[in-house]
Amino acid sequence: MTEPDLVDVPITPQIVRGALELERTAQGLLPHRLPAWARAQCPDAQLAMAEAQPSGVRLAFHTTATIIELDTLATRRVYVGAPRRPDGVYDLLIDGRLAAQASAGGGKVLTIDMSTGSVRTDAGPASTLRFADLPGGPKHIEIWLPHNETTEIVALRANAAVTPAVASGRRAWLHHGSSISQGSDAASPTGIWPTIAALRAGVELTNLGLGGNALLDPFIARIMRDTPAELISLKLGINLVNTDLMRLRAFAPAVHGLLDTIRDGHPDTPLLIVSPILCPIHEDTPGPSAFDMTALADGRLRFYAAGDPTERAAGKLTLNIIRDTLERIVDQRAKRDPAIHYLDGRKLYGAHDCAERPLPDELHPDAATHRRIGERFADLAYGESGPFSN
Repeated sequence: MTEPDLVDVPITPQIVRGALELERTAQGLLPHRLPAWARAQCPDAQLAMAEAQPSGVRLAFHTTATIIELDTLATRRVYVGAPRRPDGVYDLLIDGRLAAQASAGGGKVLTIDMSTGSVRTDAGPASTLRFADLPGGPKHIEIWLPHNETTEIVALRANAAVTPAVASGRRAWLHHGSSISQGSDAASPTGIWPTIAALRAGVELTNLGLGGNALLDPFIARIMRDTPAELISLKLGINLVNTDLMRLRAFAPAVHGLLDTIRDGHPDTPLLIVSPILCPIHEDTPGPSAFDMTALADGRLRFYAAGDPTERAAGKLTLNIIRDTLERIVDQRAKRDPAIHYLDGRKLYGAHDCAERPLPDELHPDAATHRRIGERFADLAYGESGPFSN
Protein backbone atom coordinates (compact mmCIF):
# COMPACT_ATOMS: atom_id res chain seq x y z
CA MET A 1 0.00 0.00 0.00
CA THR A 2 1.39 3.39 -1.00
CA GLU A 3 1.92 5.83 1.85
CA PRO A 4 -0.02 9.10 1.40
CA ASP A 5 2.11 12.14 0.64
CA LEU A 6 3.00 14.40 3.54
CA VAL A 7 2.06 18.05 3.19
CA ASP A 8 3.78 20.98 4.89
CA VAL A 9 1.70 22.56 7.66
CA PRO A 10 2.21 26.28 8.34
CA ILE A 11 3.28 26.81 11.95
CA THR A 12 1.19 29.74 13.11
CA PRO A 13 0.58 31.27 16.53
CA GLN A 14 -2.85 29.60 16.44
CA ILE A 15 -1.16 26.18 16.56
CA VAL A 16 1.46 27.00 19.21
CA ARG A 17 0.10 27.21 22.75
CA GLY A 18 1.86 28.06 26.00
CA ALA A 19 4.41 30.44 24.44
CA LEU A 20 4.22 34.20 24.87
CA GLU A 21 6.28 34.95 21.77
CA LEU A 22 7.59 33.19 18.65
CA GLU A 23 10.96 34.35 17.33
CA ARG A 24 11.80 33.63 13.70
CA THR A 25 15.32 32.24 13.44
CA ALA A 26 17.45 31.08 10.52
CA GLN A 27 16.15 27.56 11.11
CA GLY A 28 12.49 28.14 12.01
CA LEU A 29 10.56 29.37 15.01
CA LEU A 30 11.87 29.58 18.57
CA PRO A 31 9.13 29.65 21.24
CA HIS A 32 9.81 32.06 24.09
CA ARG A 33 8.07 32.04 27.46
CA LEU A 34 9.09 35.64 28.08
CA PRO A 35 8.59 38.47 25.56
CA ALA A 36 11.57 40.31 24.09
CA TRP A 37 11.05 43.45 26.18
CA ALA A 38 11.31 41.39 29.38
CA ARG A 39 14.38 39.49 28.19
CA ALA A 40 16.06 42.81 27.46
CA GLN A 41 15.52 43.96 31.04
CA CYS A 42 17.49 41.02 32.47
CA PRO A 43 20.33 39.78 30.23
CA ASP A 44 21.08 36.85 32.54
CA ALA A 45 22.37 33.65 30.92
CA GLN A 46 20.46 31.32 33.26
CA LEU A 47 17.19 33.17 32.65
CA ALA A 48 17.79 33.20 28.87
CA MET A 49 18.31 29.44 28.88
CA ALA A 50 15.31 28.72 31.12
CA GLU A 51 12.76 30.87 29.31
CA ALA A 52 13.75 29.46 25.90
CA GLN A 53 13.17 25.90 27.11
CA PRO A 54 9.52 25.39 26.15
CA SER A 55 8.06 23.96 29.34
CA GLY A 56 4.30 23.76 28.84
CA VAL A 57 4.53 24.71 25.15
CA ARG A 58 2.68 22.47 22.71
CA LEU A 59 1.40 22.31 19.16
CA ALA A 60 -2.38 21.83 19.19
CA PHE A 61 -4.50 21.04 16.15
CA HIS A 62 -7.29 18.92 14.67
CA THR A 63 -6.60 16.38 11.92
CA THR A 64 -7.46 12.98 10.49
CA ALA A 65 -3.77 12.34 9.75
CA THR A 66 -2.23 8.98 10.57
CA ILE A 67 1.35 10.22 10.03
CA ILE A 68 2.85 13.40 11.48
CA GLU A 69 6.44 14.56 11.14
CA LEU A 70 8.07 17.35 13.11
CA ASP A 71 11.51 18.79 12.30
CA THR A 72 13.22 20.44 15.27
CA LEU A 73 16.61 21.79 16.28
CA ALA A 74 17.41 21.17 19.93
CA THR A 75 19.99 22.79 22.20
CA ARG A 76 21.08 20.43 24.97
CA ARG A 77 23.04 21.04 28.17
CA VAL A 78 26.07 18.96 29.08
CA TYR A 79 27.82 19.45 32.43
CA VAL A 80 31.53 18.66 32.44
CA GLY A 81 32.21 15.73 34.77
CA ALA A 82 28.55 14.77 35.19
CA PRO A 83 26.63 12.04 33.34
CA ARG A 84 25.04 13.22 30.10
CA ARG A 85 21.44 14.21 30.60
CA PRO A 86 18.83 12.23 28.67
CA ASP A 87 17.65 13.81 25.42
CA GLY A 88 14.46 15.80 25.69
CA VAL A 89 11.19 13.98 25.11
CA TYR A 90 8.27 14.99 22.89
CA ASP A 91 4.87 13.76 24.08
CA LEU A 92 2.07 13.31 21.54
CA LEU A 93 -1.43 13.30 23.00
CA ILE A 94 -4.56 12.22 21.15
CA ASP A 95 -7.77 13.62 22.62
CA GLY A 96 -5.94 14.32 25.88
CA ARG A 97 -4.26 10.91 26.26
CA LEU A 98 -0.58 10.13 25.81
CA ALA A 99 -0.25 8.13 22.60
CA ALA A 100 3.42 8.36 21.59
CA GLN A 101 6.81 9.69 22.66
CA ALA A 102 9.97 10.50 20.73
CA SER A 103 13.32 12.24 21.11
CA ALA A 104 15.25 14.26 18.56
CA GLY A 105 18.84 13.53 17.61
CA GLY A 106 21.43 16.01 16.42
CA GLY A 107 21.07 19.54 17.67
CA LYS A 108 23.38 22.04 19.34
CA VAL A 109 25.28 21.14 22.51
CA LEU A 110 25.81 23.64 25.33
CA THR A 111 28.77 22.45 27.43
CA ILE A 112 28.88 23.96 30.93
CA ASP A 113 31.89 23.65 33.24
CA MET A 114 30.62 24.26 36.77
CA SER A 115 34.16 24.44 38.17
CA THR A 116 35.14 27.38 35.95
CA GLY A 117 31.80 28.83 34.85
CA SER A 118 32.75 28.49 31.18
CA VAL A 119 30.16 27.73 28.51
CA ARG A 120 30.78 26.43 24.99
CA THR A 121 28.22 25.92 22.20
CA ASP A 122 28.79 23.37 19.43
CA ALA A 123 26.58 23.36 16.33
CA GLY A 124 24.54 20.36 15.20
CA PRO A 125 21.88 19.45 12.63
CA ALA A 126 18.11 19.47 12.90
CA SER A 127 16.27 16.19 13.37
CA THR A 128 12.97 14.68 12.22
CA LEU A 129 10.52 13.08 14.64
CA ARG A 130 8.01 10.75 12.98
CA PHE A 131 4.73 9.73 14.58
CA ALA A 132 3.19 7.01 12.38
CA ASP A 133 0.33 4.51 12.63
CA LEU A 134 -1.88 7.03 14.40
CA PRO A 135 -5.57 6.07 14.50
CA GLY A 136 -7.68 7.29 11.62
CA GLY A 137 -10.61 9.64 11.91
CA PRO A 138 -10.95 13.14 13.39
CA LYS A 139 -8.88 13.74 16.50
CA HIS A 140 -7.32 16.47 18.62
CA ILE A 141 -3.52 16.30 18.59
CA GLU A 142 -1.14 17.96 21.03
CA ILE A 143 2.63 17.65 20.70
CA TRP A 144 4.25 18.84 23.92
CA LEU A 145 7.80 20.11 23.41
CA PRO A 146 10.63 19.15 25.79
CA HIS A 147 10.56 21.09 29.03
CA ASN A 148 14.33 20.98 29.49
CA GLU A 149 15.99 21.78 26.16
CA THR A 150 15.69 24.75 23.84
CA THR A 151 13.68 23.72 20.79
CA GLU A 152 13.45 25.49 17.45
CA ILE A 153 10.48 24.32 15.39
CA VAL A 154 11.72 23.87 11.82
CA ALA A 155 8.79 22.21 10.00
CA LEU A 156 5.57 20.28 10.52
CA ARG A 157 4.11 17.81 8.03
CA ALA A 158 1.07 15.51 7.96
CA ASN A 159 -0.68 13.18 5.55
CA ALA A 160 -4.04 14.95 5.96
CA ALA A 161 -5.33 18.45 6.47
CA VAL A 162 -4.50 20.17 9.75
CA THR A 163 -6.56 22.95 11.34
CA PRO A 164 -5.71 24.88 14.50
CA ALA A 165 -7.56 23.69 17.57
CA VAL A 166 -10.53 25.88 18.31
CA ALA A 167 -10.95 27.46 21.71
CA SER A 168 -11.61 24.63 24.15
CA GLY A 169 -13.67 26.64 26.62
CA ARG A 170 -11.38 25.39 29.38
CA ARG A 171 -10.17 27.84 31.98
CA ALA A 172 -6.74 29.40 31.46
CA TRP A 173 -4.26 28.72 34.28
CA LEU A 174 -1.19 30.96 34.54
CA HIS A 175 1.55 29.62 36.80
CA HIS A 176 4.95 30.99 37.86
CA GLY A 177 7.62 29.16 39.83
CA SER A 178 11.16 27.80 39.93
CA SER A 179 12.96 24.92 38.23
CA ILE A 180 10.62 22.49 39.97
CA SER A 181 7.70 24.19 38.20
CA GLN A 182 9.66 24.18 34.94
CA GLY A 183 10.12 20.43 35.29
CA SER A 184 13.58 19.83 36.83
CA ASP A 185 14.11 16.05 36.66
CA ALA A 186 10.71 15.00 35.29
CA ALA A 187 10.82 12.35 32.59
CA SER A 188 8.81 14.16 29.91
CA PRO A 189 6.87 17.39 29.31
CA THR A 190 3.54 15.93 30.40
CA GLY A 191 5.27 14.45 33.45
CA ILE A 192 6.12 17.78 35.09
CA TRP A 193 3.87 18.59 38.01
CA PRO A 194 2.06 21.65 36.54
CA THR A 195 1.18 19.71 33.37
CA ILE A 196 0.02 16.72 35.38
CA ALA A 197 -2.24 19.02 37.39
CA ALA A 198 -3.50 20.84 34.30
CA LEU A 199 -4.39 17.66 32.42
CA ARG A 200 -6.04 16.20 35.52
CA ALA A 201 -8.08 19.37 36.12
CA GLY A 202 -8.90 20.04 32.45
CA VAL A 203 -7.41 23.55 32.23
CA GLU A 204 -5.19 25.35 29.70
CA LEU A 205 -1.71 25.87 31.17
CA THR A 206 0.73 28.69 30.55
CA ASN A 207 3.83 27.74 32.52
CA LEU A 208 6.18 30.49 33.64
CA GLY A 209 8.24 28.09 35.72
CA LEU A 210 11.77 29.40 35.19
CA GLY A 211 14.71 27.42 36.52
CA GLY A 212 16.63 29.50 39.05
CA ASN A 213 14.53 32.58 38.32
CA ALA A 214 11.45 32.78 40.54
CA LEU A 215 12.97 35.92 42.01
CA LEU A 216 10.10 38.42 42.33
CA ASP A 217 11.25 40.24 39.19
CA PRO A 218 9.03 43.22 38.31
CA PHE A 219 8.83 42.18 34.64
CA ILE A 220 7.27 38.87 35.70
CA ALA A 221 4.60 40.80 37.58
CA ARG A 222 3.82 42.90 34.50
CA ILE A 223 3.73 39.86 32.22
CA MET A 224 1.29 38.10 34.54
CA ARG A 225 -0.78 41.28 34.85
CA ASP A 226 -1.17 41.46 31.07
CA THR A 227 -1.59 37.75 30.26
CA PRO A 228 -5.21 36.55 30.06
CA ALA A 229 -5.94 34.08 32.85
CA GLU A 230 -8.84 32.80 34.87
CA LEU A 231 -6.62 31.14 37.48
CA ILE A 232 -3.21 32.29 38.72
CA SER A 233 -0.67 30.63 40.99
CA LEU A 234 2.75 31.65 42.27
CA LYS A 235 5.18 29.17 43.81
CA LEU A 236 7.73 31.33 45.58
CA GLY A 237 10.73 30.98 47.82
CA ILE A 238 13.36 28.41 46.92
CA ASN A 239 15.21 30.51 44.34
CA LEU A 240 15.50 33.42 46.75
CA VAL A 241 17.38 31.09 49.09
CA ASN A 242 19.35 29.39 46.26
CA THR A 243 20.72 32.72 45.09
CA ASP A 244 20.89 34.45 48.50
CA LEU A 245 19.37 37.34 46.59
CA MET A 246 17.64 39.40 49.28
CA ARG A 247 17.09 39.76 52.99
CA LEU A 248 13.86 39.60 54.96
CA ARG A 249 13.50 43.39 54.94
CA ALA A 250 13.21 43.40 51.14
CA PHE A 251 11.30 40.14 50.77
CA ALA A 252 7.87 41.02 52.13
CA PRO A 253 7.52 44.38 50.29
CA ALA A 254 8.70 42.71 47.08
CA VAL A 255 6.00 40.04 47.40
CA HIS A 256 3.39 42.73 48.03
CA GLY A 257 4.62 44.61 44.96
CA LEU A 258 4.36 41.50 42.80
CA LEU A 259 0.82 40.86 44.01
CA ASP A 260 -0.23 44.51 43.62
CA THR A 261 0.89 44.55 39.98
CA ILE A 262 -0.84 41.26 39.17
CA ARG A 263 -4.02 42.54 40.80
CA ASP A 264 -3.91 45.64 38.57
CA GLY A 265 -4.76 43.35 35.65
CA HIS A 266 -6.61 40.57 37.46
CA PRO A 267 -8.45 42.20 40.38
CA ASP A 268 -10.79 39.29 41.12
CA THR A 269 -9.03 36.25 39.62
CA PRO A 270 -8.43 33.36 42.04
CA LEU A 271 -4.81 33.78 43.09
CA LEU A 272 -2.98 30.98 44.92
CA ILE A 273 0.36 31.57 46.67
CA VAL A 274 2.30 28.34 47.15
CA SER A 275 5.27 28.19 49.52
CA PRO A 276 8.28 25.88 48.97
CA ILE A 277 8.08 22.11 49.20
CA LEU A 278 10.26 20.53 51.87
CA CYS A 279 13.97 20.88 51.11
CA PRO A 280 15.96 19.71 54.16
CA ILE A 281 19.22 21.50 53.34
CA HIS A 282 17.49 24.91 53.39
CA GLU A 283 14.68 24.53 55.92
CA ASP A 284 16.68 26.46 58.54
CA THR A 285 19.98 27.10 56.77
CA PRO A 286 20.25 30.10 54.44
CA GLY A 287 21.74 30.03 50.97
CA PRO A 288 23.33 30.24 48.65
CA SER A 289 23.02 26.74 47.28
CA ALA A 290 26.36 25.48 46.03
CA PHE A 291 27.48 22.64 43.80
CA ASP A 292 29.16 19.78 45.62
CA MET A 293 32.34 19.52 43.59
CA THR A 294 33.29 16.27 45.33
CA ALA A 295 30.07 14.67 44.13
CA LEU A 296 30.62 16.14 40.66
CA ALA A 297 34.04 14.49 40.54
CA ASP A 298 32.23 11.19 41.15
CA GLY A 299 29.83 11.92 38.27
CA ARG A 300 26.91 13.03 40.46
CA LEU A 301 25.09 16.38 40.53
CA ARG A 302 24.47 17.41 44.14
CA PHE A 303 23.90 20.65 46.03
CA TYR A 304 24.50 21.78 49.58
CA ALA A 305 23.56 24.82 51.67
CA ALA A 306 26.55 27.17 51.84
CA GLY A 307 24.99 29.56 54.37
CA ASP A 308 25.21 29.59 58.16
CA PRO A 309 22.08 29.18 60.36
CA THR A 310 23.33 31.99 62.60
CA GLU A 311 22.95 34.39 59.66
CA ARG A 312 19.17 34.30 60.10
CA ALA A 313 19.64 36.99 62.74
CA ALA A 314 20.95 39.30 60.00
CA GLY A 315 17.84 38.75 57.90
CA LYS A 316 19.02 35.92 55.67
CA LEU A 317 16.16 33.86 54.31
CA THR A 318 15.41 30.20 54.94
CA LEU A 319 12.44 28.18 53.74
CA ASN A 320 10.73 28.27 57.13
CA ILE A 321 11.11 32.05 57.29
CA ILE A 322 9.71 32.35 53.77
CA ARG A 323 6.72 30.13 54.55
CA ASP A 324 5.87 32.10 57.68
CA THR A 325 6.16 35.39 55.80
CA LEU A 326 4.08 34.27 52.81
CA GLU A 327 1.30 32.94 55.03
CA ARG A 328 1.26 36.20 56.99
CA ILE A 329 1.12 38.25 53.76
CA VAL A 330 -1.80 36.22 52.39
CA ASP A 331 -3.68 36.46 55.72
CA GLN A 332 -3.18 40.21 55.70
CA ARG A 333 -4.30 40.69 52.10
CA ALA A 334 -7.23 38.26 52.37
CA LYS A 335 -9.04 40.76 54.60
CA ARG A 336 -9.66 42.89 51.52
CA ASP A 337 -9.01 40.32 48.78
CA PRO A 338 -11.20 37.23 49.25
CA ALA A 339 -9.82 35.64 46.05
CA ILE A 340 -6.26 35.23 47.39
CA HIS A 341 -5.26 31.92 48.98
CA TYR A 342 -2.24 30.21 50.52
CA LEU A 343 -0.99 26.64 50.16
CA ASP A 344 1.88 25.32 52.27
CA GLY A 345 4.19 23.54 49.83
CA ARG A 346 4.85 20.80 52.36
CA LYS A 347 1.34 19.54 51.65
CA LEU A 348 2.65 18.73 48.17
CA TYR A 349 5.94 17.23 49.39
CA GLY A 350 6.65 17.00 53.09
CA ALA A 351 8.65 15.07 55.66
CA HIS A 352 6.94 11.73 55.03
CA ASP A 353 7.50 12.07 51.27
CA CYS A 354 11.14 13.02 51.80
CA ALA A 355 11.72 9.94 53.93
CA GLU A 356 10.20 7.78 51.19
CA ARG A 357 11.59 9.64 48.16
CA PRO A 358 14.52 11.93 49.08
CA LEU A 359 15.41 14.70 46.66
CA PRO A 360 18.13 13.04 44.53
CA ASP A 361 20.35 16.13 44.27
CA GLU A 362 19.06 17.71 47.53
CA LEU A 363 16.99 20.30 45.60
CA HIS A 364 14.86 18.72 42.86
CA PRO A 365 12.23 15.95 42.93
CA ASP A 366 12.47 12.93 40.66
CA ALA A 367 9.92 11.91 38.03
CA ALA A 368 7.71 9.89 40.37
CA THR A 369 7.64 12.75 42.87
CA HIS A 370 6.63 15.21 40.15
CA ARG A 371 3.58 13.03 39.55
CA ARG A 372 2.77 12.94 43.25
CA ILE A 373 3.08 16.73 43.54
CA GLY A 374 0.95 17.31 40.44
CA GLU A 375 -1.81 14.99 41.57
CA ARG A 376 -1.86 16.52 45.05
CA PHE A 377 -1.93 20.04 43.64
CA ALA A 378 -4.86 19.11 41.41
CA ASP A 379 -6.74 17.71 44.40
CA LEU A 380 -5.93 20.60 46.74
CA ALA A 381 -6.34 23.47 44.28
CA TYR A 382 -8.99 22.14 41.90
CA GLY A 383 -10.87 19.86 44.28
CA GLU A 384 -14.33 20.58 45.59
CA SER A 385 -13.16 22.90 48.39
CA GLY A 386 -10.05 24.21 46.63
CA PRO A 387 -9.48 27.81 45.53
CA PHE A 388 -9.66 26.79 41.85
CA SER A 389 -12.80 24.68 42.11
CA ASN A 390 -15.49 25.40 39.53
